[in-house]
Amino acid sequence: LSLQELHGIFPWLVESIFGSLDGIIVGWNLRCLQGRTNPTEYSVALDFLDPSGPMMKLVYKLQAEEYRYDFPVSYLPGPVKASIQEQVLPECSLYHNKVQFTSSGGLGLNLALNPFEYYMFYFAISLITQKNLPVTHHVSPSNSAYFILVDTYLKCFLPTEGSVLPPPSSNPGGAIPSPTPRSPAVPFTSYGMHHTSLLKRHIAHQPSVNADPASQEIWRSETLLQIFVEMWLHHYSLEMYQKMQSPHVKLEVLHYRLSISSKHHGSPAQSSYQALHAYQESFKPTEEHVLVVRLLVKHLHAFSNSLKPEPLSPSAHSHTASPLEEFKRVVIPRFVQEKLYIFLQHCFGHWPLDASFRAVLEMWLSYLQPWRYAPEKPPQSAEPLPRSVSEKWAAFIQENLLMYTKLFVGFLNRALRTDLVSPKNALMVFRVAKVFAQPNLAEMILKGEQLFLEPELVIPHRQHRLFMSPTLGGSFLSSWPPAITDASFKVKSHVYSLEGQDFQYKQMFGTEVRNLVLKLVQLICQAQQTAKSISDHSAETTASHSFFSWFRFTPAEMNGSYTGNDLDEIGQDSIKKTDEYLEKALEYLCQIFKLNEAQLTQMMMKCGTVQDENGKKQLPDCIESEDGLILTPLGRYQIINGLRRFEVQYQGDTELQPIRSYENATLVRLLFRFSSVLNERFAEQMKVLCSREDFVGRLCRYHLTNPHLMQKIRYSPVVKGRTSQKWGPRISLRFLASYRTLISLLMIYFIASWFYIGPVGCTFIILIGYVLYAVIMTFFFEGWKPHEH
Repeated sequence: LSLQELHGIFPWLVESIFGSLDGIIVGWNLRCLQGRTNPTEYSVALDFLDPSGPMMKLVYKLQAEEYRYDFPVSYLPGPVKASIQEQVLPECSLYHNKVQFTSSGGLGLNLALNPFEYYMFYFAISLITQKNLPVTHHVSPSNSAYFILVDTYLKCFLPTEGSVLPPPSSNPGGAIPSPTPRSPAVPFTSYGMHHTSLLKRHIAHQPSVNADPASQEIWRSETLLQIFVEMWLHHYSLEMYQKMQSPHVKLEVLHYRLSISSKHHGSPAQSSYQALHAYQESFKPTEEHVLVVRLLVKHLHAFSNSLKPEPLSPSAHSHTASPLEEFKRVVIPRFVQEKLYIFLQHCFGHWPLDASFRAVLEMWLSYLQPWRYAPEKPPQSAEPLPRSVSEKWAAFIQENLLMYTKLFVGFLNRALRTDLVSPKNALMVFRVAKVFAQPNLAEMILKGEQLFLEPELVIPHRQHRLFMSPTLGGSFLSSWPPAITDASFKVKSHVYSLEGQDFQYKQMFGTEVRNLVLKLVQLICQAQQTAKSISDHSAETTASHSFFSWFRFTPAEMNGSYTGNDLDEIGQDSIKKTDEYLEKALEYLCQIFKLNEAQLTQMMMKCGTVQDENGKKQLPDCIESEDGLILTPLGRYQIINGLRRFEVQYQGDTELQPIRSYENATLVRLLFRFSSVLNERFAEQMKVLCSREDFVGRLCRYHLTNPHLMQKIRYSPVVKGRTSQKWGPRISLRFLASYRTLISLLMIYFIASWFYIGPVGCTFIILIGYVLYAVIMTFFFEGWKPHEH
């Protein structure tokens, strides 16, 4: 095919692979394509879309001819789309000189992208748009073709060793030119000064372009990362969007809105309302989305840590460093830090309180530990001691202080609302505590807080402006700001740029956060006691199981009380894991915040882990009132988690209590009607017999319910007393509807048949035996009721 024909089918081909932007066309469904289930399609897709595969060769072929393809602005992330529609150009240089009206006119805007940008835009945005895909089997995101391709592209265009591979070309001496600047088709207000690209700045320092081939191709690395960050992390609310803007940008936006409203005689308030609606998009990242972002974060740490040591002579830096080395130096603070912080804040505030938060947690912890991806290996030792965090990472910690402190507070607030008896939730608390307990890390975080809280002596007006927007402009090495040697100023610049100058900082090692940590410690103690209670209850239940447990009834059920717990299904192994995770988390929290044994003992006392004098569990935490006992918040927590409970027993007429699972419903109803007929017919006779003081009266009182003997039962804590109702002597045959009684009778008849005793004879023997048993029991236990066991 000719280049013109390839140019015509290229958009169709890209859409056929990655799906349409509106999600109607699924494409190759790379996110669900796995080698385990579809090995042939999987290998073909990876080979075809490989950086050196046929698809990328087509991209570079079209790139050489400087073709352009339209990408609708309406499918960009909400904040970017809204700002472009208001004709305010985003800071990212990715959008500069690319916005134009559609050929048909109207309000539609397009981005004019080169083939490489167009391909990567579709590849990155397919992670966001293709959410509800048909899935016929379980899909592991980390094994999908999409995940593998992201990893392959990162390794190719952001290499940790060597330089970026040159694109394949049919002409060995030729090179694919970097995108040329184009005049904007629409007048736009920029977010700041317009900067040249990284590539152009480096070429200006080169004596010859051909001397360094990487200088021609570094734009691919910059473009790839910009697209990934913009598509995957550029989602936030209007409030956060406004915090990110510098004062002069806000002023320009206000002037623009006023000019538009005056031209169209509209209301500025209406324009602001439309902008508010446009910026506040409904963004719900998926677990797969978070895993891909974590892959990006881990690779960027490895990419940045592969930076060669700086030369001894400072003057040699700008002339000897390659563009890739300069890119490594600024990639995280200029590309990722701000948007990742906003992305994490959104996830911490909106993610469900369940175990799926583990993906977000691991992404956050990966960013906090760049030393894990450093090329140097830790020294081998005989004992696996925790690796101390080197002082060389102090600058990173200080320049990312909010990532450590504010998000830690956000995690504390989440942990205080979760059920730590669950092993998955306990594991998350353990993971965070273990990371922050690394030797020397807490001290460096504390040092960063002290630098931020240092009083400002004399700060020029120019630096105050820098606080608000230290990363203005979409380029990363152009118009480089002067080197800042004041560590305190660097920390303040980081905090104010992310949160604004009116931000009230909450110290991680201050009193308020320490109280939150103590609450978490108390919650951990409660969870440990709950797990122990569940374990003890499971052991007791196992020990009391008998043959009749096969028929779904236990002695606890026979007594009319409920002693089960919803957490019984966790299992002994999971309970053991929970206890281990919480024990280690408690130890790490004590190390981080210097908690002593006295404080832990106090927490244990508050949790109610001390048993009462009789060795039995205490009642739930309550307070006395005029109406009786009222549960406190701690008491409600104890009941919900099964730590303590009231003895719940049926307190009404035993004949009218609900039919149990171990009873036959039909027999219960029939026997109740039969008993009611007998009781109505012989009520007076039974009353006379029970009132006798001789042996016959005692025998009748044994067989019939005694109205004067009331069991002492524990009532609801809400009501102090209750009027008891007295029932006269009566016959109760409900025990015959119990499966236990029926099975026992069947076994007796079955055993009697071995001795050639018929049903009539067996029934007679049973009655004789019961009469003898009743006579003996009448002499010793007059008040015992045989029908209520």
